[in-house]
Amino acid sequence: MDFKPLVTLLAIVNPLAIVPFFIHYTQGFSASQRQRTIVVASFSAFVVIAISALLGLQILTFFGISLASFQVGGSLLLLISAMNMLNAQPAEAKSKSNDLEDGAEKAAMGASIAVVPLTIPLLTGPATMSTVVIYAEKAKTLFQLGTLVGYGLVIGLASALCFSLADPIARVLGKTGINVMTRLMGLILAALAVEVMADGLGKLFPVLRG
Repeated sequence: MDFKPLVTLLAIVNPLAIVPFFIHYTQGFSASQRQRTIVVASFSAFVVIAISALLGLQILTFFGISLASFQVGGSLLLLISAMNMLNAQPAEAKSKSNDLEDGAEKAAMGASIAVVPLTIPLLTGPATMSTVVIYAEKAKTLFQLGTLVGYGLVIGLASALCFSLADPIARVLGKTGINVMTRLMGLILAALAVEVMADGLGKLFPVLRG
């Protein structure tokens, strides 16, 4: 069984890096509200990965995009995510201070923030979706495709676990510990991104394969 897709997804999603955002967005929530947010966010992350695995290739075909082009484009997104992580920022963090304020206002008004911004874009953004589609194309059997969907379930459970333990994790690791973890995952992700890019460029330009 190939665990590379799982390692890649864990590196991109990196739920530990999202813990501070989770704490920020759920300030003032009751225990039941926080638990509901955890369930919705983790399940939504699984759904995004599952849909990307099962329908991603059909969507590419519909728009007439070759997988090789998608691999190169996706790997560039992975590299950008890796650069963010090497700077101790979440891989999918697209939000700026204004977005954080908007999210806080939504939480204050009682609106759910589990799907946006926790799931999209913080947990599962373009880099995650691109990676899942790339690995879905490499799946030769229904078992391998099902395994990829299963990895989405693992990601959802890992996110739920990290969010459930948000306060203890923040106390134990501290800001420095979370930053170190984020940078380590960013380094792994950068190496994986280069591998994906090399494969895509080899398909687009066969001469590069020698």
